[in-house]
Amino acid sequence: MTDPVVVRTDAAPAPVGGAPYNQALVFGELVFCSGQTGLDPVTSAMAQGGVEAETRQVIANLAAVLEAAGSGLDRVLKTTVFLTDMGDFAAMNAIYAELFRDPLPARSTVQVAALPVGAVVEIECIARRS
Repeated sequence: MTDPVVVRTDAAPAPVGGAPYNQALVFGELVFCSGQTGLDPVTSAMAQGGVEAETRQVIANLAAVLEAAGSGLDRVLKTTVFLTDMGDFAAMNAIYAELFRDPLPARSTVQVAALPVGAVVEIECIARRS
């Protein structure tokens, strides 16, 4: 069996504070993306404009990691969305619906007490490469 391949790209934020994880791992035809927040990869600043702006940046960051892995948003099979306030669900969901297309990925959404760097939304995903 082959070893997982590490995916790194400057087009998405590096692990926060040098934390011990990779942006993604490719194993066979699957891409396992670590959770992304709304950090801008150029400025390292959080997207401004609430959950909508953060969700757009989160998905842009995921798209960049997926591209570096030879995949794309159109090949995402499963996402997990983490929100600090379930009251933001409808706003996040509206942006999510704009950026993901059929067949839509399977998804779980959970509320958490807090997220790194003060984020209000984080999304991780599993995608296929082909």
